[in-house]
Amino acid sequence: MTTNRLQLDWMGKGHRVRPEPRILIEDERLSHHAAVRRERDSFENILIRGDNLLALKALESTHSGKIACVFIDPPYNTGSAFVHYDDGIEHSLWLSLMRERIVVLHRLLADDGSFWVSVDDNEAHYLKVLCDEIFGRRNFVTNVVWQKKYTVANDARYFSDNHDHILVYAKNKESWRPNRLARSEEMNARYSNPDNHPKGPWKATPLHAKSGSAKGKDFAYTFQNGRQWTPPPGTYPRFSEESLRRMDEADEIWFGRDGTAAPSRKTFLADLANDGTPPLSVWLSADVGHNHEAKTEAKSFNAEDVFSTPKPERLLGRVLEIATKPGDLVLDSFAGSGTTGAVAHKMGRGWIMVELGDHCETHIVPRLRKVIDGEDAGGITQVTGWKGGGGYRYFKLAPSLLEKDQFDNWVISKSYNAEMLAEAMCKHFSFNYAPSPEHYWMHGHSSEMDFIYVTTNSLTHEQLVAISDEVGPERTLLICCKAFQSGNADALRNLTIRKIPGAILDRCEWGRDDYSLKIEALPLIEDEADDKVGEEPRRKPSNNPDQPGLFGSYGEAEA
Repeated sequence: MTTNRLQLDWMGKGHRVRPEPRILIEDERLSHHAAVRRERDSFENILIRGDNLLALKALESTHSGKIACVFIDPPYNTGSAFVHYDDGIEHSLWLSLMRERIVVLHRLLADDGSFWVSVDDNEAHYLKVLCDEIFGRRNFVTNVVWQKKYTVANDARYFSDNHDHILVYAKNKESWRPNRLARSEEMNARYSNPDNHPKGPWKATPLHAKSGSAKGKDFAYTFQNGRQWTPPPGTYPRFSEESLRRMDEADEIWFGRDGTAAPSRKTFLADLANDGTPPLSVWLSADVGHNHEAKTEAKSFNAEDVFSTPKPERLLGRVLEIATKPGDLVLDSFAGSGTTGAVAHKMGRGWIMVELGDHCETHIVPRLRKVIDGEDAGGITQVTGWKGGGGYRYFKLAPSLLEKDQFDNWVISKSYNAEMLAEAMCKHFSFNYAPSPEHYWMHGHSSEMDFIYVTTNSLTHEQLVAISDEVGPERTLLICCKAFQSGNADALRNLTIRKIPGAILDRCEWGRDDYSLKIEALPLIEDEADDKVGEEPRRKPSNNPDQPGLFGSYGEAEA
């Protein structure tokens, strides 16, 4: 019997992109480290400028299964790109963009990691179904409602928009548990000690529960003072007879000041103080900040060009407080103004951020430098006691490994040197890039006995025999080279030889640097029937090979 799954469908869902696993090139001018190095500080944080899908693909080989928490704040897709259409094209593009990135983020997460995505009402429910497909519906944790505005929009036509959603998923719900939050003073104020109990302040809590086993249907218990208690109609006993007897003997049952009230349990503050409290699914601006607070924070590192949609540091602080512990690795692939990295840094977490736009250098870099140098006094600085330290490395994506020559043939890009080529080939064949100082043919490894060697030289049969002898019978070597003399290569059982670029041509898409799926790139329809006075031209499916299959419901475009 086939089980039908609830799935979201959209135009172009069947088309999957194949991004190239690029290598990362450090720009040391934009990397930054504290002048004083302390043992507890992290200096291996990563800031990547470039298309975030390509960047995530670049991280796959080194960081799969290592990320404790992913937080992303993607574009909310609130703009209207079409004048005469309301048929889902815009939504389709957005969903395709999100699907490709979330699939890779899922692979990067540790088994006990969690995924947090901020979104508004415009796409929240579509995104929920999409994430259900990727993570499995069973791994959905909650929908956090965040009060992003504390004022009423009196000019609102329908409702004053005061909240955003934060969808929370676990990589594996059986492995992940949220950290409990510290109790507030308001919570503790609800406890008192009217009977001067030696255990200190307590709060009366019911002895019954809304659900229970059938055994509790006729439950009755008589206390030491002679009072008999049965659960109210429709409820069940919360505790067994043995537990009630133990609490009764320890003077942990309350019968009211005059001894005539219904019995209740004394829940002591001392028993709860160290356990904290579970996080709520509604986050008020008074507790985690709001948009105005975020804008004020953003002005401190770039007052002339304030980032349009920042998140408050207190909001990210709450996320990381629940989802991580010191030393954990946090990833944000829609870095924006860099709030995630700044907060993670102050809280002693490692971080990776990705951002495509110029504000990677105009906003994020200045912000992180202030954090590292101890010059950022805003946000959660005082709460965490942050005084500076640590550092990060700034990377850009390398250009595509292959390019077309004047004869329209794929060749290795001239921008690649020997080291870059070796690292890139390691990524393509899932080897860890780790050149050996002792053996020229060890550029990387996939296990203790399996290695890779990359060269642009043409290898003779004699050279292959010599390499085979060095490798030995207990190890294997993958050789990627420009050409080789076959001879009796089959006899070299410890060698596997592949030619560059033929060996990798079909592995991915080459020469594509932008996976944003911009709607503006769609060509206009030249249709007389729709060319009416006063109307804007409609958009039609692109015949661009960079966007194949996105508009399958329309059929193939005419040649």
